[in-house]
Amino acid sequence: MNFLRGVMGGPSAGPQPSGADTIQKLCDRVASSTLLDDRRDAVRALKSLSKKYRLEVGIQAMEHLIHVLQTDRSDSEIIGYALDTLYNVISNDLEEEEQEENSAKQVDDLGSQFTEIFIKQQENVTLLLTLVEEFDFHVRWPGVKLLTSLLKQQGPQVQQIILVSPMGVSRLMDLLADSREVIRNDGVLLLQQLTKSNAAIQKIVAFENAFERLLDIITEEGNSDGGIVVEDCLLLLQNLLKNNNSNQNFFKEGSYIQRMKPWFEVGDDNCGWSAQKVTNLHLMLQLVRVLVSPTNPPGATSSCQKAMFHCGLLQQLCTILMATGVPADILTETINTVSEVIRGCQTNQDYFASVNAPSNPPRPAIVVLLMSMVNERQPFVLRCAVLYCFQCFLYKNQKGQGEIVSTLLPSTIDATGNSVSAGQLLCGGLFSTDSLSNWCAAVALAHALQENATLKEQLLRVQLATSIGNPPVSLLQQCTNILSQGSKVQTRVGLLMLLCTWLSNCSIAVTHFLHNPANVPFLTGQIAENLGEEEQLVQGLCALLLGISIYYNDNSLENYRKEKLKQLIEKRIGRENFIEKLGFISKHELYSRAAQKPQPSFSSPDHMMFDHEFTKLVKELEGVISKAIYKSSEEDKKEEEVKKTLEQHDNIVTHYKKVIREQDQELEELKQRINTLTSQNEQLQATVTQQVSQIQQHKDQYNLLKVQLGKDTQHHNSHGETFQMNGIQTEEVSKLKEELEEWKNKHELLQGQLKEKDSVIEKLNSSQLEMGTTEQSSQTSKFGALEHNNELQKELEMLRSQIQLQSTEISKLQMENQKLQVMNTTADPMLGDSGATAATSSELEGRLEQEIKELKSEVKALSEEKESLKQHLDSSSSTVAILQDEKSKLQREVAESKKEQDDLLVLLADQDQKISALKIKLKDLGVPVEDEDDTESGDQGDEDEDGDEEEQD
Repeated sequence: MNFLRGVMGGPSAGPQPSGADTIQKLCDRVASSTLLDDRRDAVRALKSLSKKYRLEVGIQAMEHLIHVLQTDRSDSEIIGYALDTLYNVISNDLEEEEQEENSAKQVDDLGSQFTEIFIKQQENVTLLLTLVEEFDFHVRWPGVKLLTSLLKQQGPQVQQIILVSPMGVSRLMDLLADSREVIRNDGVLLLQQLTKSNAAIQKIVAFENAFERLLDIITEEGNSDGGIVVEDCLLLLQNLLKNNNSNQNFFKEGSYIQRMKPWFEVGDDNCGWSAQKVTNLHLMLQLVRVLVSPTNPPGATSSCQKAMFHCGLLQQLCTILMATGVPADILTETINTVSEVIRGCQTNQDYFASVNAPSNPPRPAIVVLLMSMVNERQPFVLRCAVLYCFQCFLYKNQKGQGEIVSTLLPSTIDATGNSVSAGQLLCGGLFSTDSLSNWCAAVALAHALQENATLKEQLLRVQLATSIGNPPVSLLQQCTNILSQGSKVQTRVGLLMLLCTWLSNCSIAVTHFLHNPANVPFLTGQIAENLGEEEQLVQGLCALLLGISIYYNDNSLENYRKEKLKQLIEKRIGRENFIEKLGFISKHELYSRAAQKPQPSFSSPDHMMFDHEFTKLVKELEGVISKAIYKSSEEDKKEEEVKKTLEQHDNIVTHYKKVIREQDQELEELKQRINTLTSQNEQLQATVTQQVSQIQQHKDQYNLLKVQLGKDTQHHNSHGETFQMNGIQTEEVSKLKEELEEWKNKHELLQGQLKEKDSVIEKLNSSQLEMGTTEQSSQTSKFGALEHNNELQKELEMLRSQIQLQSTEISKLQMENQKLQVMNTTADPMLGDSGATAATSSELEGRLEQEIKELKSEVKALSEEKESLKQHLDSSSSTVAILQDEKSKLQREVAESKKEQDDLLVLLADQDQKISALKIKLKDLGVPVEDEDDTESGDQGDEDEDGDEEEQD
């Protein structure tokens, strides 16, 4: 109320009291007026006053406005005024612009308090959801704005009310389908507030087809070239997908990743990007990163990465990466996005390795990015992004690690110097004057060695030419030389991280490191000194490096065996001091930041000290090194003996496992071979039966042909010797050929006769024409010629019919001859195949019999083993039966003893009763009875009873 008095003021405050009085009168009109027009005018007046007199309208009019919403739903105008008034009262948007900074908190509290009053009755929110369903613009739009404001003020409470309301979320999803852009856009803002930090609502919204609708809106608005509506849609998509594995899987399964590819299609001319386009593209890249974030489950991330490669999204991102004129912040975010799309995915990493920059000559994209990383003139954020990209490229990518290290080896270095390699850039950055380049190159090279002992050994071969005239120095030696020169802290931290990664789990590298006599004294000197806070981190890393040299020492150097190094620590540093310095690493604030996530994110270059993967190494080795320092030589020897014994045991177990595995494989192969041979045998038998049936069919066909041709060839079958094959006589075939030749000759003779007859007919026709021209020819000769002509034509027709019959017989004989020839040629191979088949089947049967014998022997051995186990089981069952008999006897004895105790107790009780009865009689008779005896007898009786009860128990 004090705040109310301050707003309303005193008597000299001007129009404030009259304003409050007016609000009171208007509220009375809304509450008591029976005419709708009067109530409507009163609500309109409250709306106009609600911005200036927010507190008074909220306190006095809220209840009346809610009553209007409940009772006057038939009039859309008064409903709209009431919703607008409530929005002005609850919303802080308008007031925040007018209020000063010191009263902003008070305004927030005011809106939150009014919201709490409104949602105290859940029916009010349900009523508001019903009003939002109305199609009338003057009702729906203010309803959407009011609900959005409620969610801003009291989000979790309003979310819970909407969640339990029937079809509450589904009603709000209909706003995205509204044809009026104002309502649709405000609906997107409403869903943004509704889906904040509520996984249940996020799932419902996603399954209400939100992805499809939002992507359609983004496409309609022009993708990245769209306005603020695209930005709002992207923010809503981020709410739905971030940290929600169910929605991410639904997004991927719905093939929505493919629809993201057009977002990143940029032209050649990238000059003059608008601020909105930069914002949109930035949010689009962040949305891609949400789907492939390292914090997601590995399976979900991997499937999204593969989908992005197959749909061409990764290729599109690489195009932006290599394009010119792209704004710096977009380029940085694109590098981070590409990094997480390829992280741990071999297919994507291989593709990224093949990407070339559009330069002359073309250079790999990795080389171009590394050039930016080691260039101190590039922005710090961009250099961090390139380092992250390089780390993601090498993450679980032994092939990529080998390619990077190979560019440093002597056999692969380009002698001409025309092209620069990734290894040369890393070496150049490692030894440059820029400490940030030193740190980035050291961390990048450490990632090339991560969990790869082979490359750690190969990197020992790298030789560097430090100056003209001096012999080359190994890379390991050069790193230790720079350490001893006392460079910047950031450079030394980077080199120490590289050396720790290099020497861990690589005894050969430890031996090379210890072989330089200056290294161990330098480390012990650094650890033993009492330096400032800035040097404590270097001391801790030196302690870690020395501990790695002890833990992974194979005792190949006599002067630097494990025991001697531990004695050196004890003398010069002290074990407690060494462990304390080692603990400086994990206690450092920058260590805790780096351990949170893989991406290197630093507020300034000075904070760039630790790498995420290195923090894992420290966590793994810190405890192990502490234990190794405190172990004595005897314990080391015992541990080595135990290790050797375990290794031998493991080798024996591994050997037997290998033998068993090989035997299992052989057994499986033999079983498969038996199955294949059995199937082959069955196939061959089926083939043999099929061929036999085919031969029988051919025989039957031949016999039919023989019967048909038997009339013409019976007199030839008894002459000459014949060779028969499959029931086909070669002599008959030759005779059929001869008959065919005879028929051909007859056919030729008949054709000759036919030609002669044709020539005679032509002559007669010509003579007939001549006779027809002369008028003196007699009628008798004319008739004679006609009769002669008719006779000739009849004779000609008869000859033609004979020729046709003979030609049909000849064609039949030709077809039969061809069939017989085919049968004759195929019969011999069939017999040969059947013989081979029989041979192979017999051979297979022999093999099968042999393998069946082997299997029978194995079955016999197994049956013998089964019998022995059965005998052992019978003996154990008999032992169990004997024990059970003894147990039952003991139980019977216990029961009998319990019965005897019960009987004794009954007797004792009877005796006590008799004694007490006798005492009473004695007292009645006047015989004195001592009380002590009574007491003793009573005590004795109690003790006896207690004793009996204990025995009974």
